[in-house]
Amino acid sequence: MTINRWTRRAALLLASLAALLSGCTTYVTTQVTAFSDWSGNDATRTYAFTRAADQQNNLELSTYERVVANELATHAFRQVDAAQARYLVGLSYGIRSDMVTVSQPVYYNPWPAPYWGRPFDPWGPWGPYGPFPNAYVNQSYPIFTHLLGVRITERATGKEVYNVTARNSGAESSLVRAMPYLARSALADFPLGNGIVHTVKIPLDKNGAASNEMAATGAAPAAMPAPSSAPKVVQ
Repeated sequence: MTINRWTRRAALLLASLAALLSGCTTYVTTQVTAFSDWSGNDATRTYAFTRAADQQNNLELSTYERVVANELATHAFRQVDAAQARYLVGLSYGIRSDMVTVSQPVYYNPWPAPYWGRPFDPWGPWGPYGPFPNAYVNQSYPIFTHLLGVRITERATGKEVYNVTARNSGAESSLVRAMPYLARSALADFPLGNGIVHTVKIPLDKNGAASNEMAATGAAPAAMPAPSSAPKVVQ
């Protein structure tokens, strides 16, 4: 059956709406895995960031360190010069892109035209029993996986005392925008026990606030606004 003009418009509208809804969410959900031999207390939580030799002048890493420093401060960590620090904190991070394919219905109108609209046609363009699914089409969308690792070692001995990894996925193509959520999730409920795996859900900012001042506030551009409230941990 030939799809008429109204049906084509409706099909395009439905497809657009489905794509829009698939990208909307109330929470940023992050998977967190921690390995721990933590025995420190508040009085000894002094730290400095450590870097590999080829990262000394890395501006991207400096930006992420400031985001993580904001979260460490909420757990009584105090950043000092490396010579005075009890702990060294190292970061690892990355982003990977994949394609996901979703099957979506295409609808047809069993009562094509003319459509006069209400009050002349009380059932509308689909008739009293429509619309009817005619077929399914595959739509492909990009999905991005963001990763942050935080490793804490004792400066004096080199012993690893805490290693946590946070990972989330979604339509956000920027690691910069995802980083505040990764950092807050990674350090939620610090310190976690050894071998703990859990899910952290952080509400999106309902006001859609946007800011590039990540160093001061942990905020992010509008596509993924900064965390606006405490994370919810799902064991």
